[in-house]
Amino acid sequence: MKYLLIAIAAALLFVPFLGAVHLFDWDEINFAEAAREMIVSHDYSRVQIDFKPFWEKPPLFIWLQAISMHIFGVNEFAARFPNAVVGIATLVALFGIGKKLADDKLGLWWALAYAGSWLPHFYFKSGIIDPTFNLFIFLAIYYAYRIAYSPRPSAMAIFSGIFLGLAVLTKGPVAILVSILTLLFYWLYKKGKIGMGLGQLGLIILASFLTTALWFGYEIIAHGFWFVEEFITYQIRLFTTKDAGHGGSFFYHWIILLVGCFPGSILLFTYLRGRKHKSIYSGSASTEVKDFKVWMWVLFWVVLILFSIVETKIVHYSSLCYFPLSFLAAWQLYRISENKLQLHAWNIALMLVIGLAIGLAITLLPLVGVYKDLLIPHIHDRFAQANLQAQVPWSAWEAAYGAGYMLLIITGAVLMFRKKTQAGLLCMFFSTIVAIQITIVHFTPKIERFSQGAAIDFFKTFEGKDDYVQVLMYHSYAHLFYTKKLPPANQNYYNTEWLLTGNVDKPTWFVCRITDSAPFRTDPNLEIVEEKNGFVFFKRKRVNN
Repeated sequence: MKYLLIAIAAALLFVPFLGAVHLFDWDEINFAEAAREMIVSHDYSRVQIDFKPFWEKPPLFIWLQAISMHIFGVNEFAARFPNAVVGIATLVALFGIGKKLADDKLGLWWALAYAGSWLPHFYFKSGIIDPTFNLFIFLAIYYAYRIAYSPRPSAMAIFSGIFLGLAVLTKGPVAILVSILTLLFYWLYKKGKIGMGLGQLGLIILASFLTTALWFGYEIIAHGFWFVEEFITYQIRLFTTKDAGHGGSFFYHWIILLVGCFPGSILLFTYLRGRKHKSIYSGSASTEVKDFKVWMWVLFWVVLILFSIVETKIVHYSSLCYFPLSFLAAWQLYRISENKLQLHAWNIALMLVIGLAIGLAITLLPLVGVYKDLLIPHIHDRFAQANLQAQVPWSAWEAAYGAGYMLLIITGAVLMFRKKTQAGLLCMFFSTIVAIQITIVHFTPKIERFSQGAAIDFFKTFEGKDDYVQVLMYHSYAHLFYTKKLPPANQNYYNTEWLLTGNVDKPTWFVCRITDSAPFRTDPNLEIVEEKNGFVFFKRKRVNN
């Protein structure tokens, strides 16, 4: 019954309002467009973008989106629905694993720590690959851990390999890299005593190989090694160079996890204590929990350090940390509920400061919208200035949402200072869940209107029309998804220079950002049809055929 109740609660958190806002460029629209093109082309064996092979990602998540689109239609809800289902499965799995490690209470704390923290919750409302990938690779590591304690170690090894293979089919060989590094550093920490023999390791490798071969093998047989070679080249480039606009410092992900996983992330600081405390368990149960904690710490640091080293810095690259982070937080919550741990005053103060900072940001957001005319002269980015010109309805009273969240954070902190720690923590987690829902439903659509709304509106006017629509000087998938583009009959379409200067055979339109528009404003082949919120829209002048 508890599993069902958790599944229902998760569905209520993750499913409603999935289609309330347009998909965001790049990643959300990228994957949704690949799924749409599968449906249009009836080619489900290869990932395509703009009806050309797209070798950056394997197809598993795209398949899930395509299935969803067959059910719900080609829209935002369908693109995000697979992750909502994964969110439900994740919370149920966390409860089940926590129950097996200790009891129902640990499982509930773990589900709450995950769903009650900002980014872990938010990503289940998105259409990006990572929540699905993260669940598969976490389960692969969990079943590898279970090998040492299960009466059926071979079955655990096979499950581990299957989930590792599914992770590879979701996002690629990064799953293998993370798994190898995690096992290696766990092996070093345990001085070679990992409870896993060569036979079980071989089963993991075999099961993962057979799982990935279901698609990679078919791809090689059907199309040769071209895709695999390009895929590997891309992965190497991703790890060794930074994409334009996606660089950052070594500590980028450290800050992201600290703030983005609030309040769960703050509980990691409770491990910084002057002396060791006895486990609340003894015997074999204590050994299993202690060993699982080691696996989680190793996974956490492997992912954090790995993606701190990687040159490309994108928020969701460190999202696999959410699993170990939420468990380690849940374990401390569990100990607190069992009166085995007390928070230090500085732990509570840190939670209060970061919670108030997030609440203040939510409070100021509508005020920025209301008083944007006063702010625009002080912004030196022309594109950002123009974005803020969007007509988005804001009201000063909306600041009450953030103020209310701050008040609840203060209430939670006061309860904890008064030694009502469990009540204070519940106040913080549940108030965060409410604040997340408000932010997603009320604020995100307004933010989207500033960032890309004008361009999306323009693209949607071409749905069902047989026109050429292309972007200039910036990377986007929005013009493909929102025009519902069909495969081009004329392959010259892929040549931007031909679209700009050639003998085009269809009405042709272009979009660029205001900061890149200067050379196109003076192009004799183009005329400006509109400028709006940072985007400039051009029409190709008619050419006699």
